[in-house]
Amino acid sequence: MTDSRTASGRAARTRRHDPGQRAVAARADSSARPDPALPPADERGRRGISEATVARLPVYLRALTTLIERGITTASSEALATAAGVNSAKLRKDLSYLGSYGTRGVGYDVEYLRYQISREIGLTQDWPVVIVGVGNLGQALAGYAGFTSRGFRIVALVDADRTRTGETHADLQVQPLDALESLVEKLGISIGVITTPASAAQQVADRLVACGVTSILNFAPVVLSVPDEVDVRKVDLSIELQILAFHEQRKTHDSDAGRLVMGGRE
Repeated sequence: MTDSRTASGRAARTRRHDPGQRAVAARADSSARPDPALPPADERGRRGISEATVARLPVYLRALTTLIERGITTASSEALATAAGVNSAKLRKDLSYLGSYGTRGVGYDVEYLRYQISREIGLTQDWPVVIVGVGNLGQALAGYAGFTSRGFRIVALVDADRTRTGETHADLQVQPLDALESLVEKLGISIGVITTPASAAQQVADRLVACGVTSILNFAPVVLSVPDEVDVRKVDLSIELQILAFHEQRKTHDSDAGRLVMGGRE
């Protein structure tokens, strides 16, 4: 079973032309001097991008998008790190893997850096996605407009419940589970999203793998068994809430302990 943390995509079956790519690339400052605190370029080239770095790239991308929306064209590593919620040394090291050092005394070209990161994690391509399981969560994901602006197209909705066949959500008609294989082939689907009950998730994963889907986003509360070449990202909202509950409990404990200490001093 492979639970990959890799966010970079495999080659898409369909690609989207990026008309601004050349213009953005032309803005790269070829005379930029590297930060002496970063590893040399030749050493960087021999390293693979770590899983931790890959996981942070979408965070940097979101921060850069926010800066662009605010009209900011250049940003120092400190400013970008603050916007992303990481320390600046870690950010500079992460970006060095992309060959992006910025310009001394100026910082990073925000638009060009966003392009670099988008290209690295595969968002300059078009990724067709199928959602299997059209319950409340599946419907919410189908209607989320943010996917399109980030390079993902929900192209098919599938559900095992025949009574749902023909329902329309986000301008897509729900198809029966039996149509999954033909939809993947016909629409060139690259990514499958599983929002089924836990009891059905493994069967759905097996069918996705069998018809050639090699990237799966799993919302079902179960660990999937898939071949090594298949990447799986698991989203378990209950676990995330439990982690928050832990921190809330810790904060309450620390607060109570602080009051006891202060009371003892009185």
